[in-house]
Amino acid sequence: MRPVSDRFLAAVRGSHRMVARARIVEPGQHGVDPDGIDIPILSGSTVLLDASADVRSTLDLVTDGAWWPSSASDPLTPYGNELHIRRGIVTSGSTIEWVSLGYYRIDTVEQDRGPDGPIRVTGRDRMASIVDARLTEPLQIPATTQVGDAVERLVLEVLPDAVIEWDDSTDTRPLGRSILVEEDRYAALRDIVTSYGKIAYWDHRGVLVIQTPPDPTQPVYVVDHGARGVLTRISRRLSRQNVYNAVVAIGEGADTATPVRAVAVDSHPLSPTRWDGPFGRVPRFYSSPLITSLDQAHAAARSILIRESGLPYSIEVGLVPNPALEPYDPIRVRYPGRSERHIIDRLTIPLTADGVMTGATRQLAYGGG
Repeated sequence: MRPVSDRFLAAVRGSHRMVARARIVEPGQHGVDPDGIDIPILSGSTVLLDASADVRSTLDLVTDGAWWPSSASDPLTPYGNELHIRRGIVTSGSTIEWVSLGYYRIDTVEQDRGPDGPIRVTGRDRMASIVDARLTEPLQIPATTQVGDAVERLVLEVLPDAVIEWDDSTDTRPLGRSILVEEDRYAALRDIVTSYGKIAYWDHRGVLVIQTPPDPTQPVYVVDHGARGVLTRISRRLSRQNVYNAVVAIGEGADTATPVRAVAVDSHPLSPTRWDGPFGRVPRFYSSPLITSLDQAHAAARSILIRESGLPYSIEVGLVPNPALEPYDPIRVRYPGRSERHIIDRLTIPLTADGVMTGATRQLAYGGG
């Protein structure tokens, strides 16, 4: 969850006044309050956060028709400028506590009713630039290259001002095996990150964060009914699709006769999807030439299992908006007769007061109570 005060979290649960800001900024800035030009936010504007998407954050903004670009140098032309978005709460008097929702490259600008009708602007976070920037010639990265240097090579060629933040010292390890990136820059970046048991995303500060997935057993927020509750609706679904209870990580390389191999399984005795339980055995396989040690294979397998295991039970919720929430946040969901631990997979955050926040979650396999 993004950092906010206890006062902010208490205000979410009571009567409060929300504010939001969209600011056109030149590319390359960082932080939660960059320099730029503010534009109006109209009804229908949202930010979507999706843990399963290559580009985790996307923006759908509706603004005033007066901002339609009339030349290539105008602020809203989709030639590199970004939009910085934040949403906040007026906590006391005129004091605003803001929550940054990140930076979005302007992708499309549309107007259905010109010349004065509202403008719809769509944008994607900075990972979109990495996805787009496919290599025009193969790139060989030597085995002695440090992991962090390899990531920087892939990222800084596209976004030279990027800030990259690791949660531990994984970036100082040598790759251990030479890799050839033929065309897909993003696929190479994703493979490096995944092979070390990490996830990577551009956060609310415009920083590329590379970290171990959060501990799913420690809820950071309670979504509940009743007095001062935030839950407005709930729908439920049970399905076995895309539910795994084991991950096999394999380090396949041309220079190894016996590839490194590790298996992580859901073995908790209270889990209804446990490996030897009635759910059955449903493994997922992950292979990468970048896995060169048993410890690394175990880390990759455990990380993927955390992200893709859980009960085949998911919920869609409507709730009072809390813009501090993010994908992978563990939450407790309480409604009549039930108290469950879930992990957030997807969130839609409205940018106007008439919008309702929606989310999709999966239940932690042994998260009842």
